[in-house]
Amino acid sequence: MPPALPAAPRPPLPGGYYAFGCASFVPLLGIFVGVVAMVIGFTARKRGGKLLALLGAGGIAFSVILYGSLFYFGFVQRGGVYDGLRAQMAQSTIDALVPQIEFYRLQHGTYPPSLDALRKSSSAQSVLMTFDPSTTIPRPFYYERVGSDHYYLRGVGPDGKAFTADDLIPDVDVRDGSRIGLLKRKANR
Repeated sequence: MPPALPAAPRPPLPGGYYAFGCASFVPLLGIFVGVVAMVIGFTARKRGGKLLALLGAGGIAFSVILYGSLFYFGFVQRGGVYDGLRAQMAQSTIDALVPQIEFYRLQHGTYPPSLDALRKSSSAQSVLMTFDPSTTIPRPFYYERVGSDHYYLRGVGPDGKAFTADDLIPDVDVRDGSRIGLLKRKANR
């Protein structure tokens, strides 16, 4: 029996495949490109297929860690700099609602019955956010129309109750005799 010939070495994958595998580290595209790179890597009959599959898996892991961290720090974590940023965004949002409510009154002759009615009446081009971004679970700002000339507007804070110490109040200077209908303190009933 003649001696067995050594197996011919497998040809390597072209370099473009590795560049494609590295593209799996690009945010947003990474997961899709990574899956394709892994499939090509596992099915390749050429040398370097496992390396391509590892690049694809690494890109997928990078995307999952990146977006998971952004979600955690943006929406879940409490304490630190992100609470301050969420509070600033909530204050800016509630301050921007006051002119929208006042404009609604100019257009319709009365204040909106609810923030949902205000949002529905706004133009399709403007983005009207009526939810408090400082909370972990988005909830609408507290709005109550009082008669035809006044209203309450506040962010209810972590306790979820209006007119408590943790409420967020619009930073609008309402002077005596002003035509702005925003009430900042609850009247005794």
